[in-house]
Amino acid sequence: MKRMHIHVGVENIEQSVVFYNALFGEQPVKTKPDYAKWMLEDPRINFAISTRSGKKGVDHLGIQADEAEELDAIRQQLEQSSIEALNTGEGVCCYARSEKSWVTDPAGIAWEAYHTMEDAQVFGSSADQNSSCCGPEVKSCC
Repeated sequence: MKRMHIHVGVENIEQSVVFYNALFGEQPVKTKPDYAKWMLEDPRINFAISTRSGKKGVDHLGIQADEAEELDAIRQQLEQSSIEALNTGEGVCCYARSEKSWVTDPAGIAWEAYHTMEDAQVFGSSADQNSSCCGPEVKSCC
């Protein structure tokens, strides 16, 4: 089963966690000094916030696949629709090891399709641990 993903850039993690705890009626499943994540079942959303985003507000959207086969199916859908995706392979991002693909919609919003294999102890795999892990620049699909 797949889950919608929303990543929002925030200025203050503590204030934002208090707000989203009240909005969702539950605590995050993962918190770090610069990051928090809620895995909601109703609605089925992976909602994350971080201070690392290059912008405040919606940073990117995505579809989280529970199984590698679901990620493959998403990639095939994009390919069959002639939408070029940037497959970045496995990497560490947002305190998790995942395999990802990125596209940009006609409005310029970055979308990731990914499958997470395990938690990680660092935000990203790049040498610059202060950077955002958001996807690389990809061309708009249309």
